[in-house]
Amino acid sequence: MRAIGYFRESKRRSLAEQSEAFIQFCSDNGFEAAATFLDADRNGENPGFRQLLDFARQQGPRGFLVVVVPDLATLGDGHNDAARRYFQLSTVGVPIVSIATGADLSGEFLDAWSKLRSNGGLGDRVKAAMRKKAVRGEALGRPPYGYRVGPRRRLVVVPEEGSVVRYIFRLYLKDGLGIRRIARRLNEEDFHTRRGGLWSMVTVRDILRNRAYVGTYSRFGVRVPASHAPLISQEDFRRVQERLDQRRPSSTQRQVSPFLLSGITLCGYCGNKMIGVTRKQKWRRADGSEKTAQYRYYQCESRTNRSLCDYHTRRAEVLENEVSESLRAASLADAANGSGSKADLQAQMTRLRDKVRRLDKRLEGYLDSAAAGQINPEKAQAMAQTIAAEQLQIEDRLVAIQRIAEQYETEGEIRRHREEVVNSLRTEWQSMEFTVKQEHLREVVDRITVRDDGVELTFKS
Repeated sequence: MRAIGYFRESKRRSLAEQSEAFIQFCSDNGFEAAATFLDADRNGENPGFRQLLDFARQQGPRGFLVVVVPDLATLGDGHNDAARRYFQLSTVGVPIVSIATGADLSGEFLDAWSKLRSNGGLGDRVKAAMRKKAVRGEALGRPPYGYRVGPRRRLVVVPEEGSVVRYIFRLYLKDGLGIRRIARRLNEEDFHTRRGGLWSMVTVRDILRNRAYVGTYSRFGVRVPASHAPLISQEDFRRVQERLDQRRPSSTQRQVSPFLLSGITLCGYCGNKMIGVTRKQKWRRADGSEKTAQYRYYQCESRTNRSLCDYHTRRAEVLENEVSESLRAASLADAANGSGSKADLQAQMTRLRDKVRRLDKRLEGYLDSAAAGQINPEKAQAMAQTIAAEQLQIEDRLVAIQRIAEQYETEGEIRRHREEVVNSLRTEWQSMEFTVKQEHLREVVDRITVRDDGVELTFKS
């Protein structure tokens, strides 16, 4: 198996020392050292990491590659950055091995995350004080749905919310409803989340997985049984977990195949995003042989996660061809007359960086919950991969905008560049490389509105 080394400048070890350790590790473990990528200057851009990602993408999971790093901390500046980079690599389908332990990071990621988190977070005395509070069952942070913080900082049941929690467990366990149908039932019956929002599959699943509802308080690795009034019996909770585990797919390395129009495609009926979905179907032929096929399509996110909206779905290839036809039919002036100044491009980059930071917070929340035993580790890592894939798309867009801002100085130059981009999409759609095509689309198209009878392109202005 071929190995790729990735190193960053460190006060503890020089790049040369890390490279020597990589070569020795490959020799000891029978790996072929295929390439090394370095980031010497920690300025937040990480060109070496991007080169590593591009190399791994080109090789793909069939390239028999493994990425070797000194440890998890090497991947980024701080715990959030390291976690994001780890999951971005994992979306490519390449295993990541630590020289420090000699093991695949996927098996020890949560432990490594907890250590990295504590090293880069609160001071030791503050953490110790918070653990003492957790041992006493004192609530820290936001209480779970169904509870509020009461006297002596213990969790106290909120009657209205507690009834909804019991209702969710009953629908799942007694009535046999799936998670998507439960979310739909709650929304149809006008129940709302604590923030007044709609219920989704994620929020319902988080409640079904949360041990707080059997009276157990978990925080900072501390688990305190019978710390507050339970809403669900231990037996019902156990049965729910067994059923959830039976429905969970086998733990295999997840391969994420990107969708060309993800992030810019909206449902024309509810306004929510259309998300890419991949489904595999297997059937047996008359001669006894098995046949497997994979289907890729875009579906309204409201339908997928909240069971709202109607079944608006489009085969990926069909929808992408419709977008290509719409581009050819559009006026060149309308398509190219978009953001015309470097100030506009800078504003776009600021918005994208803000979005990356918001996604970092979500990623951190999932991993902290898994490390504390509040949610299933496999579920947390699957959600983290989804977030990291979205962040990677944003970072690709940032790189493209930065390149345009550096290359073109005047409004006229930027407009001429956009005309070239639109023309290349029109004439080279079938032959254009996926990443280039996606980058060009996001440069000129603000959104694609999808209805059953066609699509509408809105160009950036």
